[in-house]
Amino acid sequence: MILVCYDGSPDAQAAIDYAAQLMPSAKATVLTVWRPFSDASSYSGSTVIGVGMGAYADHPAIDAASEQSASEKAADGAQRAATAGLVAEPRVAGSLGGVARTILDVAADVNADAVVLGTRGRSGVKSFLLGSVSHEVVQHADRPVLIVPSSRLSEQRRGWACHADATLDAA
Repeated sequence: MILVCYDGSPDAQAAIDYAAQLMPSAKATVLTVWRPFSDASSYSGSTVIGVGMGAYADHPAIDAASEQSASEKAADGAQRAATAGLVAEPRVAGSLGGVARTILDVAADVNADAVVLGTRGRSGVKSFLLGSVSHEVVQHADRPVLIVPSSRLSEQRRGWACHADATLDAA
């Protein structure tokens, strides 16, 4: 059983496709994590904005819409996984305390043998400021984690790898 994280992005699509290549016919839970309004507003960086939004926001309606969108993405991801050759079922989880923590909690709940997810390829300052779910999952996982870059990111990195190899060879 593998847990495949899916948010609809090209990176998540690449993760599903690669997981199916590596583990054809494997059972998979395709997880989409959604962030409840109370959790999302805590990440706004400003308590004034969070408090101001809270006074006017219809939290239950916002959460229902977010959960519905996540359910649709999870179903789409499970269909993509099935088409690619996995035996997949969708799953949705609300995140209270961070997306990475939620992923790891679900991995434990389904007793996943491995967690598969894509990466947006943030590096340097962007990764420091915005964080990296894949990095946090790897740092705190108690089971194997497979990180799959999108084809666009792979192409960019191939050029870097060639340059790095040439620098190492010259040394």
